[in-house]
Amino acid sequence: MLLIDDDMKKCTEQEVERLLRIVPSPRRDDALRYKHTFGRYCCLRSWEMLMELLSREGIPNMPTWRYNEYGKPYLVQGPYFSISHCKQAILVAISDREIGVDVESIRRADDSLVRRTMNETEQARIASAPDPQRAFIALWTRKEAVVKMRGTGILDDLHRVLDGQDYLLQTVDRPDTPYIYSVAEKALFSDADH
Repeated sequence: MLLIDDDMKKCTEQEVERLLRIVPSPRRDDALRYKHTFGRYCCLRSWEMLMELLSREGIPNMPTWRYNEYGKPYLVQGPYFSISHCKQAILVAISDREIGVDVESIRRADDSLVRRTMNETEQARIASAPDPQRAFIALWTRKEAVVKMRGTGILDDLHRVLDGQDYLLQTVDRPDTPYIYSVAEKALFSDADH
């Protein structure tokens, strides 16, 4: 289950104050570590969105969180969840399987970033795309969603992230939005299971 909020006009000091009053103290502390309203808002709003998704699943109160060895948060009794945000949107997803999401604003990537994060085939695909910026962001969100699903962060070899077959991957790139997002979910069965 997925929620996306791209009404960033709600990102105001007043909304941050409202959200600070309704979140539990650990999330409040997390939000207050951000120096700017935007970071605080995204931290708090993503928590509110996660609570909405959990409520839809019949989980009325926040379950206990823990963090894996790489710092990825998880809920002790499930479900799995993932959160991402950019300047234009906040994305939250829950699943009964490991999940990772990433949402990114469309922006230009310099050549050194493309070389550092994309293999030769991906670089060629970006270079030949009608809109290289969108092509880069689509690939980047795919990679980021996969590493978030795996829980390793960008410690994985970014040139090979998309080589695996242990996940299902969906990318949403609508021409009417200034962002692209991807969702990676652990496959029910992997090649190792056969």
